[in-house]
Amino acid sequence: MNIHDLVTRQRRFFDTGATRPLSFRLDMLKRLRKALLENEALFNEALKSDLNKSTMESYMSEIGMVLEEIRFHIKHLPRWIKDRKVRTPLAQFHAKSFISSEPHGVTLIIAPWNYPLQLCLLPLVGAISGGNTAVVKPSAYAPATSAAIFKVLGDAFSAEYIAVVEGGRAENNALLEEAFDYIFFTGSVAVGKVVMEKASRHLTPVTLELGGKSPVIVDETADIALSARRIAFGKLLNAGQTCVAPDYLLIQESVKGAFVEAYETALQSFFPTLDYSDMPVIVNERHYARLKGLLAGQSIMVGGQTDDERRFIAPTLLDEVSPESPIMQEEIFGPILPILSYSSLDEAISFIRERPKPLALYLFTRRASAEQRVLDECSFGGGCINDTIIHLATSRMPFGGVGNSGMGSYHGKRSFESFTHARSIVKKSTWLDLPMRYHPYSKRKMKMIRRFMK
Repeated sequence: MNIHDLVTRQRRFFDTGATRPLSFRLDMLKRLRKALLENEALFNEALKSDLNKSTMESYMSEIGMVLEEIRFHIKHLPRWIKDRKVRTPLAQFHAKSFISSEPHGVTLIIAPWNYPLQLCLLPLVGAISGGNTAVVKPSAYAPATSAAIFKVLGDAFSAEYIAVVEGGRAENNALLEEAFDYIFFTGSVAVGKVVMEKASRHLTPVTLELGGKSPVIVDETADIALSARRIAFGKLLNAGQTCVAPDYLLIQESVKGAFVEAYETALQSFFPTLDYSDMPVIVNERHYARLKGLLAGQSIMVGGQTDDERRFIAPTLLDEVSPESPIMQEEIFGPILPILSYSSLDEAISFIRERPKPLALYLFTRRASAEQRVLDECSFGGGCINDTIIHLATSRMPFGGVGNSGMGSYHGKRSFESFTHARSIVKKSTWLDLPMRYHPYSKRKMKMIRRFMK
């Protein structure tokens, strides 16, 4: 069926009310979990084909995260779905007030290629939990994973409830012409602006999970060996093709040399025989050529080797990169880490504040004062103190951007809240009707109003 007919069928199904009961939502979450577990090998093969992800990395950063999110929703959804009672103002006596969550309706989830399974299914958990139908659009840049998602979700669910649309730009454009009730998009800032513009034609609410240049700060008090190991982990996960990967390093001058040595030591411990066969590769030729172009003319301290046949770039440190260089003008999305040194924390904070708000920020320090200053003075989506990446690997905290790095958030309860509308309801009694709000107004009524409202 064509996309318009698909959306029409989903709207008809949603209007039957079938997706609203708690029992249905729980059953569908369990069905998604069962489908994921039964097809784990298929997804592992697909992720290996698209990005050379190892089974360990695929489970840790994709499959396992989705399973944990499903488990969390199954456990907590019975409580989330209940009406929440709130106090009623005395001026509205006698009444009861509560907040009721209703599904948005027919939703659209557009997923990127870098974590093609996780970033497709994690929002879907929220859509199911919220009682919606969903059209899922995987990325064409990860064709094997897209095909696997199409097969697995197609086998598990009817298209009038959960449907997968494969394809590229043409299919994205056709989907964005439809009047969805909610759109969840993960991808680049440039495409996010297009999604928001298209959604505005129908006044469709959106969540935009975008990106940006996420800084990492290392000061002279940090545990340098530990910092280097954890920064290397965050930078090399998925070959740096992670929206919250450390994008550039601001390091205090006095510890720069020690950090570079520690980073090399960390790489040697990760790849003791220089066997990079388990490390993911760059997703396609276009992105690979872009990264090689960004390396041109830079001072390489560590790494820099490339393999055109595999689209592989070795873990790389760049020395004292100019803020005006091309690599500092765009999100890198590769295993390349530029280094810029600073002498005082003021310099580092000013550097960050002069640029668009990043999706993540990482600070390595033992100073509580430095920690507080960075949190107070820098705006960013989320981050870590003395680690990288792991703030998004939980269902107990929201994940999302701010400013250019995105709007809205999800994970855990916040996913349920994003995929539902919170309705405010006042249930007024009929046995009492206070006359003070009605015409004709008088001084006596004004006096009563002031007594209640102050």
